[in-house]
Amino acid sequence: MGMVIVLSLPLILFSLLLGFGCYLFGRAKGRQEAYANAQVFGTPAPPAGSVAASDSRKASPPAPYFKADNSTNV
Repeated sequence: MGMVIVLSLPLILFSLLLGFGCYLFGRAKGRQEAYANAQVFGTPAPPAGSVAASDSRKASPPAPYFKADNSTNV
């Protein structure tokens, strides 16, 4: 029984220490990435190749599609 305690106690302590170290390292790494890649909340950029806002009078949006309701066939 003493042999089990002598072998398992250091393994348990090492596992706890390793887990705590990985937690702290990951938290520091995550904070470093958060500072490097700050999120910007605002209006989204238009997709590439889209019509610019100044050209809005030249190109109009497509007409909406309406499904025929067959009221003219009655």
